[in-house]
Amino acid sequence: MTDAATAVRVDVWLWAIRVYKTRSAATTACRAGHVRVGGDRAKAAQPVRVGDELRVRIQGFDRILVVRQLLTKRVGAPVAATAYDDLTPPPPPRELTASVPVRDRGAGRPTKRERRDIDRLRGRD
Repeated sequence: MTDAATAVRVDVWLWAIRVYKTRSAATTACRAGHVRVGGDRAKAAQPVRVGDELRVRIQGFDRILVVRQLLTKRVGAPVAATAYDDLTPPPPPRELTASVPVRDRGAGRPTKRERRDIDRLRGRD
């Protein structure tokens, strides 16, 4: 068995650094395959050590975290931020809303001409 000073369960660590609000949410994410340690799917009880790279899928995006400090108890946000390096790339820029056709609510179905204009804007010529 691993020593508590050198390894911590992955679900406990993710809960302690405030990636997940509850430990059961972290466990559920591990069971669903949303947590990877070193590229492999992690079970909730898998130990993590300092230097391990974790990929955590949250709200459709992957966060890449490198373990710097092992925590077993939930701590404040400033302390939790020092326990990992966040290597997550910035999200892609959002597209301008000017290219998205907007219709007034309650305007009814678009006419044939409006439908053609909408299709042309969306690139469906």
